[in-house]
Amino acid sequence: MHLWFTPESRPTNASGGLVRWFLATNFKEVPDMRIACVVGPKFEDSEFKEPYEAFRDAGHEVVIVGLEAGAQLEGDKGKVKVTVERSFKDVRPDEFDALFIPGGGSPDKLRAHDEAVKFVKTFMAAAKPVFAICHGPQLLLTADEYRIHRMTAWKTIQGDLRKAGANVVDQEVVVDRNLVTSRQPSDIPAFIRESLKVLEQVPARH
Repeated sequence: MHLWFTPESRPTNASGGLVRWFLATNFKEVPDMRIACVVGPKFEDSEFKEPYEAFRDAGHEVVIVGLEAGAQLEGDKGKVKVTVERSFKDVRPDEFDALFIPGGGSPDKLRAHDEAVKFVKTFMAAAKPVFAICHGPQLLLTADEYRIHRMTAWKTIQGDLRKAGANVVDQEVVVDRNLVTSRQPSDIPAFIRESLKVLEQVPARH
């Protein structure tokens, strides 16, 4: 079964009520945030889908940003498809409060494009919340925004970051100021939990 994510529709499932109850009882009410989710071909299905749904269930807007608006992208497991809402050329980082970078093959493909790298770099330079899981920190590496943060990543990416001089640890989630990182799909619950906590600290845009 394919799950489609478009601006006009959002997925529902039997556990949706439980997710909303968990969010309502574990996180205080915060202003709605606008989150840019950067996605390219062959993203990891669950690393996109589960945080995307959790952010939206918490009341935040998530905008899918990619190389070409209207492009339809499929996850590497073939279970999730997304439609790119805005292209990097059509958006500015100051339109958003936070950045979400799913893993899989997507970050490596995106970092070959200057507009994607510049977009990510601007969020880090402005100390806006950045949530990167699995291969997501590849974009931080290319953007040269890894030196002053403690982080984790997929095991092979940990090695790349360490060789580049990053402060890397192997644990399910690492929070260092504005940056939240995790290693793999099994870390998603911790990744979501800590990302939502960081969003609680973000002042509303005016």
